[in-house]
Amino acid sequence: MGFRSRVFLKDVATLAMTSFGGPQVHFTMFHDLFVKKHHYLSEEEYLEIHALCQVIPGPSSTQTITAIAFKFGGANLAYLTLLIWLSPALIIMTGAGLLANYFIAKDLDTNFLRFIQPMAVGLVIYAAYHMITLVVNTRTSGFLLVFSAMVSYYVRTPYALPLLVVLGGVISARKYKHLEREPKEPLNIPWANFFLWGGVFLLAALLGEISQLLPVKLFENFYRNGSLIFGGGQVLIPAMFTEFVVFKKYLSTEQFLSGYAIAQLTPGPVFSFASYISTISMKDYGITGQLLGGLFCGGAIFLPGTFLIFFLVRFWDRLKKYRVVKASLEGIQATSAGLVVSAAILLFEPIDTTLFNIGVIIGTVTIVMLTRISPSLIILGGLIAGVLWPF
Repeated sequence: MGFRSRVFLKDVATLAMTSFGGPQVHFTMFHDLFVKKHHYLSEEEYLEIHALCQVIPGPSSTQTITAIAFKFGGANLAYLTLLIWLSPALIIMTGAGLLANYFIAKDLDTNFLRFIQPMAVGLVIYAAYHMITLVVNTRTSGFLLVFSAMVSYYVRTPYALPLLVVLGGVISARKYKHLEREPKEPLNIPWANFFLWGGVFLLAALLGEISQLLPVKLFENFYRNGSLIFGGGQVLIPAMFTEFVVFKKYLSTEQFLSGYAIAQLTPGPVFSFASYISTISMKDYGITGQLLGGLFCGGAIFLPGTFLIFFLVRFWDRLKKYRVVKASLEGIQATSAGLVVSAAILLFEPIDTTLFNIGVIIGTVTIVMLTRISPSLIILGGLIAGVLWPF
């Protein structure tokens, strides 16, 4: 490995420990470090990768940093980058799950979380508002947002969510004739990584159905979600809540909200939240089982996006010229935003409608909207306030 590659991995390690604030902050940090400071790739190449990672399922910031590494140093550097980028977040969220299970087993007081649970609801409400302002600019996108929000609210099954996103893409793709034609080049598609993605998808589903073992089923659940969630961490929340709280009841709403709040305090990808859910779900398997569940089952959510970015990055510059592909993005983004709106309502319902909780939710939304204070600092402040509250 050359000197430049070692420096690149050192930069990745720094980002993995310091990149708080979610994908939008990550993208800015990637641009400043990889493009402006070290010139690992050009401005045009970075924008190209950024655009690609917005149109495929999975954790967008993880896919972006992996694709940058692939562009700069090939597959081996990309896999090392993925490992370094994910490790701190997976370890922290697995540790949070272990701590949560300890509190459950010992029946310890968790009133110090009194602030961060309604704060988490406030952050989801703001995410819904932010996505609406970004994606609703036509009648079609407005209809798809309302439609997906209503369906995902009333049809509380995890299988409805990816179907809604696909349906949204199909509906908006019909508008492709309104887009300007671009000259196309022949598509020479290397299928290896696509078959790898599909093979693991089918094998995990088959083994989960046959074995009925919880670790295998968790791996399949997270791999499937990583394959079908468009829109990044915001859309992850409704999918995870619907499947693991409402549908399978692996954890309570309070545990879910506490974990989501802790994810805001964790550097790196928000998708590491899967490690927390997996660790709590494996509470009957002892410490070793919980650790393996958090690190490997939770980590499964990152595999599909990695396989797909390796598959698409090789011919995206030719594929994006097809008008159907461009037109489908409107529907994918609008239905994804609808899922976040539905999640905001679903997460609000179990919260006690006390003046305290309502005040914290409104205060959180107001602070995020009117200031530049990052969600991680807001949650940290809420955690400190909860600890100090009895005194």
